[in-house]
Amino acid sequence: MSNPSFPPPRPLNFTLISTSLDPDSRSAWMIGLAAVQLRAAGHTVTRFDLRETPLPLFDNASCYAHPNTALYHAAIAGADGVLLGVRVYNWGVGAGAKSLVELTGSTDETRRLHGAWFDTPVTFLVSGGLAHGYLSHGAFAFGLMVDFKCVVNPHFVYATGAEWAADGVPGEWLAARLARTVDRAVDLSARLADRPYRSVWDV
Repeated sequence: MSNPSFPPPRPLNFTLISTSLDPDSRSAWMIGLAAVQLRAAGHTVTRFDLRETPLPLFDNASCYAHPNTALYHAAIAGADGVLLGVRVYNWGVGAGAKSLVELTGSTDETRRLHGAWFDTPVTFLVSGGLAHGYLSHGAFAFGLMVDFKCVVNPHFVYATGAEWAADGVPGEWLAARLARTVDRAVDLSARLADRPYRSVWDV
């Protein structure tokens, strides 16, 4: 496991979210491995899995009253960086990831929630079925950049089933790629952690 080239001045807070509902989710395996690496480096990890802590579909009304809404909103808003485990299907990310952003990125006028994602460094851990779906999360990532001014980590993981040696056990290439990507997530989040500004809706 490599060391970040830019050691953070303090332990950072990371929120890791697995958005696939697949009972054998490979993106969830990557989230688990990333959590181990971050904790070993002394960082605080808040980990969510939509299979265990579900969210409703976004309806811009009753969804805000769901008991898990505030949990995800606070974890994202308070993070120095977010790592998203997503699955690719039909050339895009799964519905769980989109619902997550719709719900936590929107504003509830009654409770005056500010969108949780503004200015957040985001790193993608992507599981796909075919190698040529490598950039299928791109439109979703671009939406985070435009709407919420997220800083999307250019280092990401895209892995198919061929990159796993066994269930939950990455092959050599994937292990190295994942460790390097998590290191870059730490580096990026450390450099941006103490910015004095906060973006708001401006489109």
